[in-house]
Amino acid sequence: MPKRAVLAINKRTVDGLRVEDKDTVFWDRDLPGFGIRVYASGRKIYTVQSRGPNGIRRVSLGRHGDLTPNEARRQAVETIDRIKRGEGRARVAVPVLTVADLAKRYMEMHVETNCNAHTRGTYRGSLDNHILPALGEKAVAEVSRTDASALHYDLRDTPRAANRALMVLSKMFTLAEAWGLAPPGSNPCRHVIRFKERKRERFLNKDEYRRVGIAICELEGRGPLHARAAAALRLLMLTGCRRTEVLTLRWDDVDLKTGEIRLRDAKTGSRKLVLTAAALRVLSAVHRARGSRWVFAGKNPKCHMSTLARYWRFVRKRAGVEDVTIHDLRHSYASRALALGESLTMIGRLLGHRDVGSTARYAHLARDAEKVAVARVGDSIEADILRIDTMPVAEDGAGEEGAGPPVPDVAAQTGGIA
Repeated sequence: MPKRAVLAINKRTVDGLRVEDKDTVFWDRDLPGFGIRVYASGRKIYTVQSRGPNGIRRVSLGRHGDLTPNEARRQAVETIDRIKRGEGRARVAVPVLTVADLAKRYMEMHVETNCNAHTRGTYRGSLDNHILPALGEKAVAEVSRTDASALHYDLRDTPRAANRALMVLSKMFTLAEAWGLAPPGSNPCRHVIRFKERKRERFLNKDEYRRVGIAICELEGRGPLHARAAAALRLLMLTGCRRTEVLTLRWDDVDLKTGEIRLRDAKTGSRKLVLTAAALRVLSAVHRARGSRWVFAGKNPKCHMSTLARYWRFVRKRAGVEDVTIHDLRHSYASRALALGESLTMIGRLLGHRDVGSTARYAHLARDAEKVAVARVGDSIEADILRIDTMPVAEDGAGEEGAGPPVPDVAAQTGGIA
């Protein structure tokens, strides 16, 4: 038997209902006989129970998501009335769940609660620009692997966007199965092969770092680059942080005494970052806008700066590195760390990677660093043991002077066992 509980059935309460083991029926405190049954799988079914001339009857109205609480309540009133009069329940047309409906649920129940602002915007763009125009009006039950493959293939000219759209669609259908809105194993994105993406590898070398630093100093405070934007760019280079992690930094998250900042809006969740003395000097010099909680406040002090792209274009042009993007500064940080001998594990921690797969893109740089180190050590040893001017000159005839020491007879020394 399921557990029983009483509450006010509305969208806020129903969305928040969860059970761990046994399914539970939650009855509405305002309409007797109207309730919702919640399963451990996450599925939620509106239900009605009432007594009529033929005894107690319980009727399922439909799934939460297919029905809103208000729609279910209206149907419950009609159904309870029919049960009390001894009539059969009138057939209610169950609305068809479309991809657009599933997308709305996906954004509200998953993305809004589990993803940061930048990721939410990325997924919303993928839905609005690609998934919904192609499949939005199609019923979830009718979407096939052919549809998913066609959506992916139509975006072949932009492999990154194609793969992201496929990933978002796949996640939507995986959650639809978990929510009981689609049968298990019905994800149409399974076995659709993603396009290969050309990994961008552009790292600032030592001279380019110097030129960028000079360019920021020359442009700072002279119109195209205000002091707060210059500080944000310096902090990006000194920490390897993501752009959004720096721009959404709050003064409450900065501890100049311990030399740490808290990145509450980091892509992989909130984390703390230890700052270098140089990074601390940059933060200490930032003027705090009156009434603003943001370190890098925008023109409106109640909001943070939304972008650095415009300022970076001025800097990279003056520095002569126009092919370098802001995100390349993060890659450059990792490249410099590898050159200084840091391990991939440590670099992953510094960059805030959730898994080693994200850091693995720098593995070839680690091998290059190893080759340089091996060559440096080998050359050093070679200088000591293979110096041509001190080596004896070989003469004809084994064992003669200048031929080097004779090779020992290993078999004779080991009793015939070589």
